[in-house]
Amino acid sequence: MLTRKQHELLMFIHERIKESGVSPSFDEMKDALDLASKSGIHRLITALEERGFLRRLPHRARALEVIKLPESATPSRSRTPFRPQVVEGGGQTRPLPAAEVANDVRELPVLGKIAAGTPIEAIQHERDRISVPESMLGSGEHFVLEVQGDSMIDAGILDGDLVVIRKGDQANNGEIVVALVMGEEATLKRLRRKGGSIALEPANRAYETRILGPEQVQVQGKLVGLIRRYH
Repeated sequence: MLTRKQHELLMFIHERIKESGVSPSFDEMKDALDLASKSGIHRLITALEERGFLRRLPHRARALEVIKLPESATPSRSRTPFRPQVVEGGGQTRPLPAAEVANDVRELPVLGKIAAGTPIEAIQHERDRISVPESMLGSGEHFVLEVQGDSMIDAGILDGDLVVIRKGDQANNGEIVVALVMGEEATLKRLRRKGGSIALEPANRAYETRILGPEQVQVQGKLVGLIRRYH
């Protein structure tokens, strides 16, 4: 027999996995059950594990598997499950395989907004976290930024998209990078080296290429993936 809170949490996790293929974060679970802290969620999950209703998948962020539901569980109305899509080079999209969506994910920090237009202030502190498929990432440290502006639309990057960035200070000619300009403003542009200068190229003819000295530009990472939310 489950307590009311255990039952509520189990059904919340079950419904979220059905909808998105990914189990909810501890913050989402805490808010859904109106608990004061995440420690209460840890205790509930442990109790559900001990009773054979849940299983934690090791070495995977936010990976919970619902093994069974209580007999009193009421089936929800059938809904088409949400399938995230990955936007690849050239603007083509592909649905993620079910196994990839469900478990092989890494939780990354969302650090704020990045300008794809007029530069804005440098990258802010972490404001959220999001689960990203491992197949998009590879090795290295990564973070996520929200695109603001339309200067990269011809590269398939739209206002409001989330870009996945591999952290680093090196980039090849022609790669799309997060560039910190004069230590104050961060922008998402294609980097080209021209002699002793660095060009930050937009992908929209309405914007001009910025030519800067190498000491004025610091590469903070390069684009490895893009997440688009459809409403």
